[in-house]
Parts: sequence; C-alpha cells; structure tokens
Amino acid sequence: MADVTRTATRPSTAKLDQVCAAAVDIARSALTEDPAHVGAHLGAVAEGDRVVTHYFACDLPGYKGWQWAVTVTRIPRSKHVTVCESVLLPGSEALLAPGWIPWHERLHPGDLGVGDLLPTPAEDDRLTPGYMLSGDPAIDDEVWELGLGRPRVLSPAGRADAAERWYEGDHGPDAPISAAAPKAARCFSCGFYLQLAGALGRVFGVCSNVYTPDDGRVVSRDHGCGGHSEILIEETTIPAPPTVYDDSEIDEV
Repeated sequence: MADVTRTATRPSTAKLDQVCAAAVDIARSALTEDPAHVGAHLGAVAEGDRVVTHYFACDLPGYKGWQWAVTVTRIPRSKHVTVCESVLLPGSEALLAPGWIPWHERLHPGDLGVGDLLPTPAEDDRLTPGYMLSGDPAIDDEVWELGLGRPRVLSPAGRADAAERWYEGDHGPDAPISAAAPKAARCFSCGFYLQLAGALGRVFGVCSNVYTPDDGRVVSRDHGCGGHSEILIEETTIPAPPTVYDDSEIDEV
C-alpha cells in the first residue's frame, strides 16, 4: 500500500467510498482480456467523493515495478459502479527511460560532421542583430555608416564564450605543448603568428607554421611550442680528419 500512495498523482482528503472500494473485480475486468497480465490487488485510493482508484500489480514482461490503475465511481444513492479510466503507471521500482533532453542541450563541441546541418536558434545569445555594433573597432565605424553587414554578428557574450573556450583549450597557455616549450617561445613574438582583427586580436591569432600541430588554428598570444620562428639551433661543424700515410709498406718502382 505504501507504494500505491506514492503512485497517486495528488494527495486526497476524500473519504474512501466503501462501495467503490469493494468493486475490485469490476476494476480488474476493465484492464485486459488476459488475466495473466494483471497481478495482485495492491490497494485502493480515494480520489474524491465516490471516486476510487484501484491499483494492481503488472505482470507484463518487461514492466517490473509498474502498476495498473483503474478509477471507478458511482452516482449518489446508487450501488452501481462504473469504470472511468484505466492506465499503466510506474511504481517506485519501475525502470523508466531517461528524461527528454532537447537536441541543442545534447550537443558537444566537435559533434558536427560532414554533411550535417546545425540550425542556430533564433534567440541564440551568442549572436546579435547585424545592425548593432559588433564591438570590433576595426569594422564598427565603416559598417555602421554604410549600413552593410551580416544579418547577425557575434555578441559580446558569444565573443567572451569563444575567448574563454579557446584560452582554456588545447591552444592556450596551459596546453601540454605550450608548457613543454621554452619560456621565450611564445606566439606573440613568433614570425608565424597572424593576429586576428578586432577585439579578439588582442589575445588571439592564427598559427601558420606548417610543421606544428597548431597550423591553421587559433592560438593565444601566450601559447607556445617548439616551432617558434626564433628558436635557432647552432650548427656544429665537424673538422675533417687529418691525412694519414701508411709507411709500413713501400712499393719499388
């Protein structure tokens, strides 16, 4: 009975109608033509005046812990009980599917594959309408005066989110390749470092060294690697060995 009260959708203070509570067979017959799928009667709960829900154990394969619920009622001063509805409900030990998670909350960085389409929500806080200032001094004045630009541009929140993700990722100062590089081998002083335009260019650029794993990727100014343009290795010249003559044997001419 304890499990039944937890299954009920709401607490009830109504008095249990004895005529409806006694209609166990009527409730059972409303469930299924195969009695093997209906288990023991678990109890009855008052839902209102002369409205009672009967609970039965479910013996369907794969539905362990579930319960059949049949609601019955009667009109005042009548002993005739009728069935209102029947439903299968999970009990406290029922195995349930995980809750639905919207697709945009299930995405992870890098999930977009070849041929995939990823629609951007209309209210994406990473973007702002193109007629608003982008926050990039290099383009704001010109675009604003001409009235040109993209329908939406990166918002301050979207720019901050991208900057934090890049800086804390594999191309920031704490990446393993950066930690293992010489302290002076930082991207801002490297000839292969191409600085980004606008506000993000204060912290980020793109690596153009074909021999490094960061080639073509956004890196922070204080990122580093062993492919820095100013890392020079002194060439060591090995002197030629001296000429040695073997005088042990003399050929007569």
